[in-house]
Amino acid sequence: MIYIKTELGRTVMQDRSLGLNPRQRSAFILFDGMRSVDEVLKLTKALGVAADDISRLVELALLAPKDAAAARKPSDVARPPLAVPAAPAPDVGLSVSAGELPALDDQAHYARAYPIAVRLTSSLGLRGFRLNLAVESAADLEALKDLAPKIKEAVGVDKFRELEEALYR
Repeated sequence: MIYIKTELGRTVMQDRSLGLNPRQRSAFILFDGMRSVDEVLKLTKALGVAADDISRLVELALLAPKDAAAARKPSDVARPPLAVPAAPAPDVGLSVSAGELPALDDQAHYARAYPIAVRLTSSLGLRGFRLNLAVESAADLEALKDLAPKIKEAVGVDKFRELEEALYR
């Protein structure tokens, strides 16, 4: 199957809003409407890219089948499962109401916290290079929470507050 990048996919790659892992980012870059999934997997084998990584990109509507994309209008392209608000909603909590999936709550926290963590650690320069790499490879909320104490120590309590809000509230 041959995939192409969607407009949403291009946007997400630029603003890093969904926090794709490095394998997914590498695979995404190679989809140009001419390479098949098998070709991309061969090219990224050394990076550890698996079919699951590509499936995730398709699930998030960052990639679309080349044939189907020509027949679809931009409004028909599915959005990712969650949209991260620019500012947190007033009553955002960790409780899960009936009918709401806990994974979406964790995803929302991760999607909100990841760009903040990347910004904080990248501002450290060479001093925070390894920490920044660890943040960029954090694939889920728990991995970011595991790194939180190190980030807090590196950037200080004041700068860490924004990340703390995103991770725990």
